[in-house]
Amino acid sequence: MTNGFSDPFLIEAERHSVWGAAQLEALMEFLPEAPWSADLPTCSYRQGEVQLRVGVLGTYDTEEGSWLWGWANPGLGGSEVVALSAAVARYGQTHGIPEFTAEELDLSGFDDPRRAAETLAFAGMGVANTPGYIGQPAGPGTQVYFLPDDPKVPSARLDPVALPRVLMAGASLIGYSPRQAVTGYFERHGVPQRVEGDRLIADLPTGNAVVVSFDRMGRIGDIRLTVSG
Repeated sequence: MTNGFSDPFLIEAERHSVWGAAQLEALMEFLPEAPWSADLPTCSYRQGEVQLRVGVLGTYDTEEGSWLWGWANPGLGGSEVVALSAAVARYGQTHGIPEFTAEELDLSGFDDPRRAAETLAFAGMGVANTPGYIGQPAGPGTQVYFLPDDPKVPSARLDPVALPRVLMAGASLIGYSPRQAVTGYFERHGVPQRVEGDRLIADLPTGNAVVVSFDRMGRIGDIRLTVSG
């Protein structure tokens, strides 16, 4: 879903899409299915027996279809709990991404406003470099999005065996630029990569290489893992 977002925002979101999808999966496996609570002045979040340091990224009004960044919330602005959200705004100012700098965004014109809100949270998590985001209901018609800021959250590792599935799933999440999604994933993991025609070749730490081919529409056509030795 891309309607309504600017090109700079979509390109930025794609940079984090493959890594972000894998990281959210790791976070969901880590968090228990249990009631949650949060103490915003101390940046504390608890879900079952797991307690994390978090920040508030933003809130989504399900009735109005609007998104409010944490840094713009009149009750939270300037406090420690929105420091990560404020960092996203600064990134947006530096890189010319209007979605990160507008205090409030009207998502009601999107085909799926709720998914648009999730896309904002997803991109914000990537820019803030946090290991996921947590969306929870915070009263009638309101969804709050937290960013975990705690080393207890496990990091999704690059698994060569699972790589084709991970790349395909992440690149299809937004669908704006699969090439940007693949490039961003290898950049995130510090994997050297090069372009040869319509192929992107990444040299994995194992000594193997992964070759990702793109068709004329920019879509992933093939993913092949070369085995060393």
